[in-house]
Amino acid sequence: MTGTIEAQLAKLGVTLPEAAAPAANYVPFVQLGDIVYVSGQISMKDGALITGKVGEDLSVEDGVAAAKTCAINLLAQVKAACDGDLDRLVRVVKLTGFVNSTADFTDQPKVINGASDFLGEALGEAGRHARSAVSAAALPLGVAVEIEGMFQVK
Repeated sequence: MTGTIEAQLAKLGVTLPEAAAPAANYVPFVQLGDIVYVSGQISMKDGALITGKVGEDLSVEDGVAAAKTCAINLLAQVKAACDGDLDRLVRVVKLTGFVNSTADFTDQPKVINGASDFLGEALGEAGRHARSAVSAAALPLGVAVEIEGMFQVK
């Protein structure tokens, strides 16, 4: 049975994927008290990587869509951290977003808004968070966006 958060996601046409396994020597999340730290989730949808450099290969809109996939993947990890009960999520605390972009690209915040806007739409006030949005010369596997997050759970 899905809870209220997953019901809201369904209204938005979103079904969470299975939480991705780590691609290297790290764990997907660590819980300390009521905070879950989720490792960076890359722009991947339906098992396909969203790759490219924003400002060269991809538009801002493409980057926004890639950031949204990262947010969906972050929620999948939170669900796994909460033993499948996403309704244990209290709030999004902080996101750090990395955008694979050209040296002269300065709209990283607009790109990471793809994640922030989605989390606000899906979670309401609980989706509002502190945030950083930075440029990267390259990201793992050539992905367009990677986002890590901190989440409060009960």
